[in-house]
Amino acid sequence: MGFQQGLSGLNGAAKSLDVIGNNVANASTVGFKQSQAQFADMYANSMNRSGNSPVGIGVTVANVAQQFTQGNISSSNNPLDIAINGDGFFQLSASLTNKSPMYGRNGQFQLDKSGYIVNPSMNGAYLMGWAAGAQGGDPVPLQIDTSSIPATPTTTISTKVNLDSRLSVPTTTPFNAADPTSYNSSTGVDLYDSLGNPYSMQTYYVKAAPTGTPPTTTWTVYAKIDNTTLNNGATPAVPVALGTMTFDSTGTMTLINGAAITATNNTLTIPAAQLATVAKAGGVFAAPINISYAGSTQTGSAFVNLAQVQNGMPPGSLSSFSVDKDGSIIGSYSNQQTKNLGTVVLVNFANPNGLQPLGNNLYQASSAAGSPLVGKPTTGTFGTLQARAKEDSNVDLTAELVNMIVAQRVYQANSQTIKVQDTVLQTLVSLR
Repeated sequence: MGFQQGLSGLNGAAKSLDVIGNNVANASTVGFKQSQAQFADMYANSMNRSGNSPVGIGVTVANVAQQFTQGNISSSNNPLDIAINGDGFFQLSASLTNKSPMYGRNGQFQLDKSGYIVNPSMNGAYLMGWAAGAQGGDPVPLQIDTSSIPATPTTTISTKVNLDSRLSVPTTTPFNAADPTSYNSSTGVDLYDSLGNPYSMQTYYVKAAPTGTPPTTTWTVYAKIDNTTLNNGATPAVPVALGTMTFDSTGTMTLINGAAITATNNTLTIPAAQLATVAKAGGVFAAPINISYAGSTQTGSAFVNLAQVQNGMPPGSLSSFSVDKDGSIIGSYSNQQTKNLGTVVLVNFANPNGLQPLGNNLYQASSAAGSPLVGKPTTGTFGTLQARAKEDSNVDLTAELVNMIVAQRVYQANSQTIKVQDTVLQTLVSLR
């Protein structure tokens, strides 16, 4: 009698309900991937290969396959929540000493007390990636370096100005920073010493009468740092010019300090000796400060500072950090500087369905999955990262409820086959 078929059908339907129940239970689990019960029919081996149309003996569960489709991405307020949009898995390790790789899609990360990026919902697993400055190699546990950026003393200034050719020669001589009639124009820039102490430097431009045919015009440049005009150190102090710039009749700068502009003669310089006289207690300037005026012009329009950049900066403390779509962890500092703190990597497999579930949204590599491929997000087949976001479960509750109804009816139908077989057997044994 065919009880076997009905019994296997009951077991198969019960297994299907187990899978559906697990999907529904994890509908709110971040990064969860739903499973699907896959079935296969069963046939008994016949002797001597007899019988062309054997009757099957039921159904068996061939596989429970996870469906690695993309889940919806929802925003969050945690800057370390990271969602993967596309292919790939985060690589994690159970501890700092046990670095056997595990993989998952749950990107709800936090910092532990030592600055490591961990996932509490994955038993505190450590997020792996490339350390700051690395562009490859074996992933390591990512740790956010919270140390400050040291100060950088100013050594170069790049200034581009337009000097107004219509201005008259100043009526007052010699130059005096406190007397506006002794110079034509001025502009300012901040400087920094070795300790990050800020200084305010003001540069002044004094026009000389044009000479020659065609005419050329020379401008003398003076400077004041904080409240001290750079001078010769004598008593009384006499202001010392940084140098001169000479422009031809087309407004192009042709000479600097009276010599032709070359690759080695293209800047005005603040000597180290004069910088030492204005340095604050404990701070020094690492070298003379070179001021480039490349691109400066003299035209019949108002004085304007077109561009100004200096390479010094004060010390900075880490104020925040964020994760870019390519996995770069960018730290923002109080001195307006940014710094790469590491890179989150992704791992992909030829057959993700071959991964072995470990629980807590974690998987382990297996021979069926293939070799892990490690790479940077946005490159190759890897997806992109989205910070302040998380990937929701890919469970479709509507579909699962419909599947539940179908599995219930399948279970009922198989129970009916057993009931009919029981009735037939009872009839048979009742024959006289």
